[in-house]
Amino acid sequence: MKKIFIIAAIALVAGCASLSAQSRKAVRLNEVMVENNSSIIDDYGERHGWIELFNSNFAPVQISSMYLSNDPEQPKMYPVPLGDVNTRIEKRQHVVFFTDGEPNKGTFHTNFVLTPGQENWVGLYDADGSLIDEIIVPATLTANCTFARTSDGEGEWSIRTGEGNNYITPSSANIIKDSNNRVEMFAEIDENGFGMTIMAMCIVFSALLMLCLSFYAIGAIGKRMSRSNKIKSSGADHKDKEVRAATGHDSGEEIAAIVMALHEHFNAHDAENTILTINKVKRAYSPWSSKIYGLREVPTHERNRR
Repeated sequence: MKKIFIIAAIALVAGCASLSAQSRKAVRLNEVMVENNSSIIDDYGERHGWIELFNSNFAPVQISSMYLSNDPEQPKMYPVPLGDVNTRIEKRQHVVFFTDGEPNKGTFHTNFVLTPGQENWVGLYDADGSLIDEIIVPATLTANCTFARTSDGEGEWSIRTGEGNNYITPSSANIIKDSNNRVEMFAEIDENGFGMTIMAMCIVFSALLMLCLSFYAIGAIGKRMSRSNKIKSSGADHKDKEVRAATGHDSGEEIAAIVMALHEHFNAHDAENTILTINKVKRAYSPWSSKIYGLREVPTHERNRR
């Protein structure tokens, strides 16, 4: 039995490890800035190049066992430190690492620097050293521009200048929507909002109707079960069962018998909303109220003298 538990525990741990590894495989390089003169600043108020990662999973991922590198020959150049709660990326969220070459400043400061004016290779590795994602940032990337995916975690890479719709989006979605096409289309179709009002009322009344039907069905089922249990526990014959099933309650003779039994047992009416019953209570005997012990009684020895 112990061996079975041990094997099951090992299989469970292996399964969790495999699931965690698969989750990390879905982390992607999402946006890179090599030279930063006017973009975001770090915790020390300084500007450096940065690398953005995106968790394309629909579940949180812990990246503290992963590696970042700018050299294919050194895949484990910068290990993401353990013990930092901020290395847990929530579902469909981002995290930014500053490439300032100063890892002593914190978890999100790498030990390598990206070089402006030349191609920069960036790689993301898993804990076992396997490559998860890589990108070559072109040398034509100028200051304060980024090399980013067209959509978070997927799509082609392109240079973003920050002008027009080419937003630079550290720690946020690569696609920023100014409007919602569905909302605008609905506004055109239902300009005065009558359609939305009727739709909302239909939804509310439909929900209320469903609740009413559900409560009615639950009550009917409960009533039927109660009646069935009552007939079974009474031990009545088949005919009596049919009568009770038809009427849904006890017969008049049974109710009268129960009322009479209660009356004989408690000596009280079954219902007296407007009747006041007063019973005479006999006074209990007490020597203090007895006349034979009164003070006017002449003592025995005095009577003998006379």
